[in-house]
Amino acid sequence: MTNKTLHMMVGLPRCGKSTKARELGFPIVNPDSIQLVIHGTPFRKEIEPLVWATAKIMLRSLFEAGHDNVTLDATNVTNARRVEWESDEWDIKYYIFTTPVSTCKQRAIDTNQEYLVDVIDKMYDDWEKVGDVKDYVTLR
Repeated sequence: MTNKTLHMMVGLPRCGKSTKARELGFPIVNPDSIQLVIHGTPFRKEIEPLVWATAKIMLRSLFEAGHDNVTLDATNVTNARRVEWESDEWDIKYYIFTTPVSTCKQRAIDTNQEYLVDVIDKMYDDWEKVGDVKDYVTLR
């Protein structure tokens, strides 16, 4: 066990991850924000490797700067995506959102992000249950 904790959000787009991340009050690493800053659009597949590399650098930099708690505000719906963040340098606390798909879709529509409806469906289909983890919170 380390003295550093990565607070990892796990959930569909528009499920409440960012709201919870802000409530925690720790520095936040958010790939969507990185994407917007780099390219000015919500998503461009060709710059995803740069976005994720930047997110990893940001996370490590925040820990290195002395923060004991950092939040990763991303969907993290697959085991492969979650494993990428494992490290002996920090513990992970998972925040697993079980917000209904219909609610996520409606929130996307209500915020003029209709393009997310298909993304939500795909991510729901790709969702992999979080395995045996020591520290988690389930939210709705």
